[in-house]
Amino acid sequence: MPITRNAAVILFFFLLPALAWAQTANPDKQASPAHEQEILQSGGTEAPASQSAADPQSKPQAPVPSQAPAPAPADQKKPDSSEGKQTSRMFWVVPNFAAVSANTQLPPLSAREKFKLGTEDSVDYSSFVWAGLVSAQSMALRSYPEFGNGPAGYGRYYWRAFADQASGAFFTEAIFPVLTHEDPRYYTMGHGGFFRRTAYALTRVVVTKTDSGGRSFNYSEVVGNAFEAGLSNAYYPAEERSLSKTTVNWATQLEAAALNNFFREFWPDIRQHIFRQK
Repeated sequence: MPITRNAAVILFFFLLPALAWAQTANPDKQASPAHEQEILQSGGTEAPASQSAADPQSKPQAPVPSQAPAPAPADQKKPDSSEGKQTSRMFWVVPNFAAVSANTQLPPLSAREKFKLGTEDSVDYSSFVWAGLVSAQSMALRSYPEFGNGPAGYGRYYWRAFADQASGAFFTEAIFPVLTHEDPRYYTMGHGGFFRRTAYALTRVVVTKTDSGGRSFNYSEVVGNAFEAGLSNAYYPAEERSLSKTTVNWATQLEAAALNNFFREFWPDIRQHIFRQK
């Protein structure tokens, strides 16, 4: 594994005294005797005294340094910029627009930027693919027998699945973050043990960052998904509109958000250590 930033700093402080001693360990006591310096100044051959007297106007040679200048110290290692580095997509398909790289501070999002983020997650090409997969699974399991089978039945499953994920994105990333002044982005921890980072990722469902930089209960995620579950009652069959089924829908959305945060947190590690990408 690459050396982490903390290890690089510790290594720097251990090597700094040795490097400083190496630069001062050759004092003037190693200077050559006078006649050896004259040999160096005359180009490597000792000139006789009579020759020096015979040519009093000869220009003295420039002194040759006894030691080449030390190269610039390279004792500091640059931290690995790939540590905690997020990309716009996970696994090159899944949208990851709301993830912020570790050790990164960003200005708060404006209301317009929050709605832009919700729109990007709602109408991204992968959203259409994901809705198709969810619809096919629900149809195969006959989750809603009222929708029927065949192409018409699949269409009924499909537009409702797409409406679920689109309304969820707008409620949790745009509408409620604007009303509650919360930051809908996920700020990656990027360091620490596996269980510590896992706990951090899962608790971001109920704890979030505010626009002012503080922390708050995540109304956008918890209440926003409750509104999404309630709104779905408007376009699902009457048989599916019970309080228990609405609660299950709400809990399923929170579970999906927690899993999404988990993969966001460890996506930089997956890229670096499994896919060997910087």
